[in-house]
Amino acid sequence: MSHAPILTHDEIQHTIRRIAYQIYETFPDETSIVIAGIAPNGYVFAEKIAEVLEQISPLVVTRCKVEMDKKNPLAPIHTSLAPDAYAGKGLVLADDVLNSGATLIYGVRHFLEVPLKKFKTAVLVDRNHKQYPVKVDFKGISLSTSLQEHVEVVFDETASTVVLS
Repeated sequence: MSHAPILTHDEIQHTIRRIAYQIYETFPDETSIVIAGIAPNGYVFAEKIAEVLEQISPLVVTRCKVEMDKKNPLAPIHTSLAPDAYAGKGLVLADDVLNSGATLIYGVRHFLEVPLKKFKTAVLVDRNHKQYPVKVDFKGISLSTSLQEHVEVVFDETASTVVLS
């Protein structure tokens, strides 16, 4: 099986920086926001966005790890923050790849149980195979792929990549 590179390490870094600027521009009146990432890779993506946000803005960024069973998104979702820690705040929910939209929409549903000031979503790769009516506010790239193809995101300090296999 061949692995076609989609994004190089430098392209991923540039994309994360662009998304961080877009997030900063979307929350102009906030002093702090929460970046929640769906583990494992969505949380790594969220951490990278948070690092850039802290460099480019005065925002206080709180990270939140979202643990969920992607094969059974109706199972209970666990977060590293208690609901009162993000209630009334601006929140961005991040994941690495948007396939059917199930993971993201059930993640969104979880956070809607608490009143938020503003809620946005971010993904590195949108595969355009949505089965759910989920819209991504910040995305790295959109890919038209077949259902048989697999998009893999590998985060590494010096050699992050996105490949299609």
